[in-house]
Amino acid sequence: MNHQPLLIIRGIERQLEILTARSVDLVSRAELRRKLETAAAAKRPLRVKYGADPSAPDIHLGHVVGLNKLREFQDLGHTVVFIIGDFTGMIGDPSGRAEIRKPMAREQIAANAKTYQDQVFKILDRSRTEVRFNSEWCAALAFPDVLRLTAQVTVAQMLARDDFQKRFKDNQPISVVEFLYPIIQGYDSVRVDADIEVGGTDQLFNLLVGRDLQKAFGKEPQVVLTLPLLEGLDGVRKMSKSLGNYVGITESPREMFGKIMSIPDALMGRYAALVLGWPEKEQSLPLEQAAAKGKRHPRQVKDELAQAIVARFHSPAAALAASAEFERVFSEHKQPDEIPTVVIPMTQRKNGKLGVMALLVAAGLAESNGAARRLIQQGAVKIGETKITDITMELAIPEGSVIQAGKRAFARIVSA
Repeated sequence: MNHQPLLIIRGIERQLEILTARSVDLVSRAELRRKLETAAAAKRPLRVKYGADPSAPDIHLGHVVGLNKLREFQDLGHTVVFIIGDFTGMIGDPSGRAEIRKPMAREQIAANAKTYQDQVFKILDRSRTEVRFNSEWCAALAFPDVLRLTAQVTVAQMLARDDFQKRFKDNQPISVVEFLYPIIQGYDSVRVDADIEVGGTDQLFNLLVGRDLQKAFGKEPQVVLTLPLLEGLDGVRKMSKSLGNYVGITESPREMFGKIMSIPDALMGRYAALVLGWPEKEQSLPLEQAAAKGKRHPRQVKDELAQAIVARFHSPAAALAASAEFERVFSEHKQPDEIPTVVIPMTQRKNGKLGVMALLVAAGLAESNGAARRLIQQGAVKIGETKITDITMELAIPEGSVIQAGKRAFARIVSA
């Protein structure tokens, strides 16, 4: 990869056009222009901050929206400071939350942080990325230091924030610890000398606190740039691991392809623009409009989109194979070529039989008995060609039986 900074071959206005494309909030354009001009004159890269709490082990397409923007900064010669919030993760970001978030154990945070580092470089340029953990400076804060930080932000400011305001009016509890979260995130900007901070629209308040704290510490305030939140597979709520409406970037090509094929047609252009970076006027909107106006079948358009996303995170060959398998399984109602084998020892069975809910959990097709019950009640479970609708059913499972849960999950059952 050629790492020659593109600053020397692109004008400032062109850089602004690239960097602000698809953004929502920008505080402010004049400040960003001045920072770009100063950086070009001094031949030094800007420091672009992005923080992620390792609240789940996988990065999904919602994270890709921000990572794409960071890569654009890198391609223009700038440095990304990727902050893994191993300290803030113990608090939990209250953004968009209607209730107090449960703190995470240090061990889980550490494990998730490792996978984050493995995955972000599918998009970011490692040579232009500085990875930092905010426990590096936050864990050393003494109580007087915390008091000095909290003195920079008022309760009125906190309660002006939409989610806090709503919870306060609804008489929902707000922990004082949650008030600390945006202050600590802002303090991260002080410690890493951030020139710019990028985040989703739900992060605007936190990012602006960073500006305030930088001013309080006598530093030049960071430019704030927010990006749209990508809707998940349900087409309504933002993509989230906890909501189960996500597409992980390390999922198998088959799983990734199938999930993309399930998104609402109206989101195709949005996924093309925000995940793939396709220009809206030239590619994203025409793709969506062609389907909406009946010029192309929505399934064909979505197949093209799903292949492009799978190819980005796997390979074009894997994308073609996933498309072919999807056609075979869903259009021709055949089983996939590769079905994982699950061993269920006879010792788990009573009189050679196993309850259908226990079977789904043991086969890894449902996370819990509750999830298994929902699948059965939705008519989504089949053994061979037989649909299972009775949640109390006890099954004698013939060796090699294939069980299907939902549209994409299969397992072949064998005994120990």
